[in-house]
Amino acid sequence: MGLQKTLTIAGTDVSGGAGIAADLKTFQEYETYGMSVIVTTVTMDPETWSHRVFPTALEVVDSQLETALSLSPDAIKTGMLPSEEVIERAKNAFLNSDAKAFVIDPVMVCKGDDEVLNPGLVDAMIQHLIPHATIVTPNLVEAGHLTGRKTPKTLEEVKQCAEIIIKMGAKHVIIKGGTGIDGDKAVDVYYDGEDFHLLKSDKIDASFNHGAGCTFASAITANIAKGKTPLEAVQAAKAFVTSAIKNGWKMNEHVGVVRHGAANTVEEVQVNDEQI
Repeated sequence: MGLQKTLTIAGTDVSGGAGIAADLKTFQEYETYGMSVIVTTVTMDPETWSHRVFPTALEVVDSQLETALSLSPDAIKTGMLPSEEVIERAKNAFLNSDAKAFVIDPVMVCKGDDEVLNPGLVDAMIQHLIPHATIVTPNLVEAGHLTGRKTPKTLEEVKQCAEIIIKMGAKHVIIKGGTGIDGDKAVDVYYDGEDFHLLKSDKIDASFNHGAGCTFASAITANIAKGKTPLEAVQAAKAFVTSAIKNGWKMNEHVGVVRHGAANTVEEVQVNDEQI
């Protein structure tokens, strides 16, 4: 019996913590057949850990997409996309496929950096990706940029951002509040245009969370590929990534990474879902 096939179109993080490395590790944990299209390479200065981004030549991107689509992925996820041309290619890849899900992780900054990689990419995401998205997975900063608002700080502001993203055409959205919203729980807000769900887990020291966003989105992708609804996929992914963060480890003096397989090998984490 074959496996469900999951494709990530994203950047590769040479340190192995985030990007395509995180996606493929997560796909493996869910026993889906992971494939990748590398659209950029991110390296780090060993002394400062500042990021350096090297986009892949478009002809190489096109060739990768041709190969990947010939294998008929069941679900497609995007991560860091370095240009409007690549964003449009990602959209066309989904539209020209038989994939049942298009998961958009609207990566705008590298972990540890605050500046948007390319402000023009936000408009391109809104034009090309969001209208076709099965689900969008922004963090608080990304939700603010996508909606043209300040970074949401309260639950009500997060809900307002979610409503705007649904109006842009996305079928579902999960905004990752994490530890950025006041309270003793790590809170994410899911919205499908009708109902809001508040997903809560215990707050964890976020020192070892490199790759958490990529892991969360790829877990959603794998779960949808395997037949879960978007809400069920989000619930499962929240538990998966929370365990990964809780059991993360210090890789060097600059960064700590999540343990991608922790939910399967160390401990399962309880997530509470409250309809609001």
